[in-house]
Amino acid sequence: MMNISRRSPLFLLLLSSSSSGSWIRSSGSCCGLQSGSRRLISGMKVFDRRMKRRQRSWSARQEDTELYDYLRDEVGSRLADRVHDIARTFPLALDVGGGKNHITQHLSNDVVERLFLTDVSEETLKRRRRGEIATHCVVADEEFLPFKENTFDLVVSSLSLHWTNDLPAALTQIQQVLKPDGVFIGAMVGGDSLYELRCSLQLAETEREGGFSPHVSPYTAVTDLGNLLSHAGFNMLTVDVDDVQVHYPGIFEVMTDLQGMAESNCAWNRRALLHRDTLLAAAAVYKEMYGNDDGSVPVTFQILYMIGWKPHESQAKPAKRGSASTSFADLSKINKPIRKDDADL
Repeated sequence: MMNISRRSPLFLLLLSSSSSGSWIRSSGSCCGLQSGSRRLISGMKVFDRRMKRRQRSWSARQEDTELYDYLRDEVGSRLADRVHDIARTFPLALDVGGGKNHITQHLSNDVVERLFLTDVSEETLKRRRRGEIATHCVVADEEFLPFKENTFDLVVSSLSLHWTNDLPAALTQIQQVLKPDGVFIGAMVGGDSLYELRCSLQLAETEREGGFSPHVSPYTAVTDLGNLLSHAGFNMLTVDVDDVQVHYPGIFEVMTDLQGMAESNCAWNRRALLHRDTLLAAAAVYKEMYGNDDGSVPVTFQILYMIGWKPHESQAKPAKRGSASTSFADLSKINKPIRKDDADL
């Protein structure tokens, strides 16, 4: 777990927000783009995607928008480290929901030669950071990737997929746009995130109003992620969890930063407003249950990292069942002392 303070100088990377590179509309057809959506997402609707686009656009238009990028920059850096661990150069990469270029700003053109950067918000793409990699911006929804199959050598995604209505279908689309032996490296918010905020709001609302409504969006559990990747067609899977804990002065600063990050709740069943006395009660509960000695309160973000490869005949395959030459029962004999009688034999 990594602990940081709200707006710590380590994460306030006030980088240039000027834009460069080419722009492509997802309704067009160019360099591997396919007109229209490739497949339909199922009828399951958990999140209001239009609301999420408005939230991201509003956040990008704020003059101090860079102040709220500390979590995305930190996770993007850790995800870029995982890309560096793969000893190869990727001629063409895709960043799904990449926004301000939080991942590939940590990569060089020796690792990725050309990049397609997508986001649902055009305003967010306009605020992306400069880098060495030749970048093409595409305004596109993560739920409808407008690319042809077998196009990219690498697909990355950071803190975006947890807002999709149909995560299995989104992962399937990512697998399809990868070339054989291509790799997907992603990070998303996990199920235990914001548990301090969630519990404080529920307790306060129950006490003041006789019941509670969901104010924090549902997230994917780490126990489900491996099965989702496998069902999407990936193999050689790696899933790991990392907790990032940020310390804030109080609950109101927590909610302000979540809004600035464009991470406010956009579930269809969300309750739009909270009563003032309920918020004050939640602030008191937060400090009482989770507060630090210095008066600050922690917020835990559970980050799920995933790596999956598109199958290819060159990849290592598991041995056939029953082909082992050694029994697991023999492992118990490795550290067993040798008796004198056995040694004489």
